[in-house]
Amino acid sequence: METLFFLIVSLVAIISAILVVTCRNPINSALSLILTFFCLATYYVMLDAPFLAAVQVMVYAGAIMVLIVFTIMLLNIRVNASKSQSHKIVLGSVIGFFTLLNTAVIVFKSRVALPNGPLTGDIIKQQGHTELIGREMFTTFLLPFEITSILLLVAIVGAVILAKKKI
Repeated sequence: METLFFLIVSLVAIISAILVVTCRNPINSALSLILTFFCLATYYVMLDAPFLAAVQVMVYAGAIMVLIVFTIMLLNIRVNASKSQSHKIVLGSVIGFFTLLNTAVIVFKSRVALPNGPLTGDIIKQQGHTELIGREMFTTFLLPFEITSILLLVAIVGAVILAKKKI
């Protein structure tokens, strides 16, 4: 039953990912990307990582996609279908096929490495994913976390300054 559910979710993810690339309307492409993000969140739930699934839905399918859709609507992108684009589609499809083939060869020829570290599955289930992630983020990785927040603040200030007509 679990394998059948995985196959159905995988089929939906593959079809929606193909629609992201092939849709001529940018809004339809963005909606297909949202469906792909929900499929990825489903994978996280199946891997027993509910915190990552929630972050996937809130950050990517929620906030990021709202920004992308608003940008598409504000820019009023027009779709121009011309015959000069057909060779680019064929070239992109060939490159994508060979990339997929290369990835499949790497996945099937490689061997799985066992996880190493102090955390086992029992410890994770006992303490919880969110608590362990929070503890590591605010103890071991505090400096990179703070540097990232400062970089985001600088980016926001820079965007506001660039957006203003006069300072």
